[in-house]
Amino acid sequence: MSLIILYWVLVAVMLFGVVGAVVPGLPGSGLILAAIIVWGVFNGFSGVEVALGVTLLVLLLSVGVDFLAASWGAQQAGASKWGQIGAIVGLFLGFFGLLPALPFGGPLLGIFFGPIVGAFIGEFFYRKDLELEPRVKLATKASIGIVVGSLIGNLIQGVLAIAAVVVFIFTTWPLGTVS
Repeated sequence: MSLIILYWVLVAVMLFGVVGAVVPGLPGSGLILAAIIVWGVFNGFSGVEVALGVTLLVLLLSVGVDFLAASWGAQQAGASKWGQIGAIVGLFLGFFGLLPALPFGGPLLGIFFGPIVGAFIGEFFYRKDLELEPRVKLATKASIGIVVGSLIGNLIQGVLAIAAVVVFIFTTWPLGTVS
């Protein structure tokens, strides 16, 4: 395989990584990093230092953004720590709980619905001092806030992933056109 074909295959893998940065359950920034490392291995790591550094930074920022955005959404919706803990537990239970039942779509559905249900349950049981109707309203608002925060975080991760791919292409472009 010539280097030019490898280059464009890796760029396509990176674009899939951009999608993965936005869509839960798909590999994102880590896939972009892996593609850059593969390019570096095949090209003697010539010209990938900046792209590698930026992508490592993006990977670290993505993890932080994920947690901060969900926390911000929860705070905006008035969720307690129990709602946030419920969302995290719901994420893991949704992912692994639906994996055996629906091996292809289950984890993606679990990643989407698990945090909503988990946040609702966590907030509902935390607010046991309230009557039923206000509890349900508050728990619903908290679960929606956590999900909205997570979606905003996913969009920010997508922008960061696009930046990593652009930096890679910008810093390696002449290398990608040489066979």
